[in-house]
Amino acid sequence: MSAISALPADIVAWLSGQEPLSGLRFMTEFPATKKTVPLKKAIVAVGLENVGIQDSFTETDGGVLIKNEYCRLANLKIRLAIHVPFSDGGARCHDIFSAIIDCLTFASDLNIIESGCSDVTADRDTDAFVLNAWITVKSDFCPAESSDMNFQSFLDKELLCGSHIRDDVIHVTADDKTLWNEPFVFGYYAGNSASSMTVSLAFQPRLVLVFAHQRPLMQPTSATTATLFSGIAFPDYGTLGLEIVNKGFRVSSPGVINGGTAAMNNSGYMYGYVAFK
Repeated sequence: MSAISALPADIVAWLSGQEPLSGLRFMTEFPATKKTVPLKKAIVAVGLENVGIQDSFTETDGGVLIKNEYCRLANLKIRLAIHVPFSDGGARCHDIFSAIIDCLTFASDLNIIESGCSDVTADRDTDAFVLNAWITVKSDFCPAESSDMNFQSFLDKELLCGSHIRDDVIHVTADDKTLWNEPFVFGYYAGNSASSMTVSLAFQPRLVLVFAHQRPLMQPTSATTATLFSGIAFPDYGTLGLEIVNKGFRVSSPGVINGGTAAMNNSGYMYGYVAFK
């Protein structure tokens, strides 16, 4: 924020160096002290009246507005108090105001979106005409390496978010977003009665569920035996005939174990699966 508060002083320094305004005296505030009476030379006091901050958005090719996380738009209202001697006449106030606006509009990089002034009044304390005027400057309020009269940016990138941006632990990666949006995949395969078959995936699953289409999860064949048409597996753990392998899973027919027979690769059967990433 220090660059914003320093804006009036920067404008004073810049205006003081402009040849078309060489006959004017610029200062950041008209001194609240006893003044020379009558005023001998036109004086322009520059101050910051108010600052308006609002969110900044970028429009995508599809017309969607995306909020800029580290940027804001700033509307800065700059106050100009123009004092001229009585001998110069009140019209001189408007001439000075027009000259200042011309310089700032055409010779600086400030984005002036509005300017205006009130009526000329007489100040008996200084025997001067006074014109209170203003300009509104619009600027991006974003991280930047530096700022000068361009005023496109005001905050130092390192102070605002340098360490935050480089923190790989706290940020969401593209892979994270993909996982959140597609945490699992569905698929199917046809049984071929081979002793084992590997179903390949683009990742190594953390959990796999397999089941035969239009078959019960388990079908008893006697009081003590059953055929298993389904299975579940984690890495290193799985039900009979199902195990997770690198980038996929394997179904097999290990024979009868504890009264159960795995039937997850029978010829003529279709099997569905859900694999969690």
